[in-house]
Amino acid sequence: MMPAGPEFVGSKPPEVALSRRRFVRGIARASVAFAGWSGGRRIARAAPAPPSGIPASTDTTEDTLYVSATRIAELIRGRKISSVEAVRACIARIEAVNPAINAVVMTCFDRALAEAKAADEALARGQTLGVLHGVPMTIKDSLDTAGVVTTGGTLGRIRYVPKQDATAVARVRKAGAILLGKTLTPEFTLANLPGISSASNLLNGLVRNPYNLEHNASASSGGAGAIVAAGGSYFDIGSDFGGSIRGPAHVNGIAGLKPTTGRVPRTGHIIGYGGVYDSYQQIGPLARRAEDLNLILRVIAGPDFRDAAIVPAPLMDPGRVEVAKLRVAYYYSAPIGDSTGDTKAVIKRAVDALAAAGARTREDIHPYYQEAIDLRAAFRAAEGNSTIRRLADKWGTKTLAGQYNFTPNGVTAAGFVEMLERQDRYRSAMLSWFKDYDVIVCPDAVSPATLLHDVGPANLYYNSIYNITGWPAGVVRGGTSEVGGLPIGVHIIAPPFREDVVLATAAFLERQLGGYQRPPI
Repeated sequence: MMPAGPEFVGSKPPEVALSRRRFVRGIARASVAFAGWSGGRRIARAAPAPPSGIPASTDTTEDTLYVSATRIAELIRGRKISSVEAVRACIARIEAVNPAINAVVMTCFDRALAEAKAADEALARGQTLGVLHGVPMTIKDSLDTAGVVTTGGTLGRIRYVPKQDATAVARVRKAGAILLGKTLTPEFTLANLPGISSASNLLNGLVRNPYNLEHNASASSGGAGAIVAAGGSYFDIGSDFGGSIRGPAHVNGIAGLKPTTGRVPRTGHIIGYGGVYDSYQQIGPLARRAEDLNLILRVIAGPDFRDAAIVPAPLMDPGRVEVAKLRVAYYYSAPIGDSTGDTKAVIKRAVDALAAAGARTREDIHPYYQEAIDLRAAFRAAEGNSTIRRLADKWGTKTLAGQYNFTPNGVTAAGFVEMLERQDRYRSAMLSWFKDYDVIVCPDAVSPATLLHDVGPANLYYNSIYNITGWPAGVVRGGTSEVGGLPIGVHIIAPPFREDVVLATAAFLERQLGGYQRPPI
C-alpha cells in the first residue's frame, strides 16, 4: 500500500514529474509575489539585527530570488518579504528550470506552503522559529526526510518514506527552514550510470549543469549544486565521501563546505557512520554565498548521541581570522593530473589576492598524496565492494546502476589491518607538514565541468585526499573558463576543526574574485 499525503501522486513516486499545470500555476503565483519568476523584488538594505552569534549578511544582491540564505532569513524576520512569497517564488523557479536540469527529483510543495504560512503567522505573533525561519531549502535524496520519499538513488527504496529526519535535516528544520523537495543523487551516492560523468541514477536520469546543459553537474550532490545555482533553493544539505559537496560547488559556481571529520552527525544518511570508511563521509551545506556555510554549519554541528565519532568541538568565529596573517600553501596541480590553464589562472588570482592582503604564500604540497589516493582505491578492491552489496541486500535492490566488481582481491585480514596502519602513518605525516601553514589554496579539479558522457582523464578531482585526512575543506567560485563560460572553484583547506579559517578565506576570496554569478538558464 502506498503512503497517503503529498509523497505520491497516483501510482508514481512523489511528484517526480513536474506538471505543466503546476508550472503555469507557479508562474502566476510568483508573478504576484516577485514580479516575475526570473527576477525578484528589489529590496532595501535595512534589516533587523541578526540572532546572537550570527553575523549580519554582507550580500548586496538586489534580486530576492538570488540572495544568500542569510539575507533572505533577515528579510523574512524583518517582514520585508513573507515566507509564503519566498516559497512560491522558489517553487516557480524549480518548475521553470527543472525540466532542463533535472536536479529536483521529488517535491513536497503543498507541505512547504503550509509550513510557510505557519511561519508567517508565528512571526506575526512575535515568535521566531530559529535562524532559518521560513527559508526554503532542498535536501539531497540520500538524507532521510520524514514523510517524504527518500530513495538514495536506488530502486529498492523507490517507495521508502522515513519516519524521521536525518539529524542534519532535523536541525535545519528546527531552525525554521522549509523543505521544498529532494535533489538527485547517484545510487547509494557512489555509482553514476556507466559512461555518464554526472550525477545520475536509474530512477531519475542525469543532472545537467545550469551554465551549460551539455556539461555535468558533478558527483553525488550534483542535483543539490545545480538547483542552488539555478535559484530554486537557498541552500541544500549534501554529503561528501570523496568530494561530493566540493565538486558540485566547483562546477556549479556556488559555495560548499565539507566539515572536519567528527563535526556533523551522519545519522540518517544512506551511508551513515561507522565502518572502515567512517572518516571519509561528511555532511555539509551547499549555498550561493560563503556566509551561508557559516550559518548552516552552526545549526547542524555537534553530537547527536548516535553517531559515536562526533565530538563537541567548539566552532570558532571566522570573523576573528586575520587573513593578512595567514600562512598559505598553494599548488596548481596534484600528482594525479595536470590542471588546465584557466584553472591555474584562477588559483593564481586567488593566491595573488591573499598575498596582496599581507598573507605569506608558498607553493608547496603535502607528502604522500599519491600513496594515500592509491591506498583508498586499494581498500575498495580489498573489500570487494561489500558495502554496496550489503546496502543492496538491505534495501532489496536487485538491479544496480554501477558496474561493480564484487570479488575481493585476496588481501588477508592481516594485510587489511596493515593497510589501515599505513593510512594512519600517511595522515600523521601530512598533519606534521601542515604545522607550517594555516590554509591550503588549490584547484578542486583539473578542469571546469566536463561534457556529459566524458569519462576521460579530464574528469579528475583533487578533493578525495582531504576525505582521507579528515580536514575541513570548502569551495567558492573564483572565476570562469575561457571556453564555455563555466565556473571554476577555488579549493580551500584548513587543519582539523578550523572551519573558521576555511570560511574566512572563502569569504575574502569571494569578495576579491566575485563569487557566485547567475547562470543563463
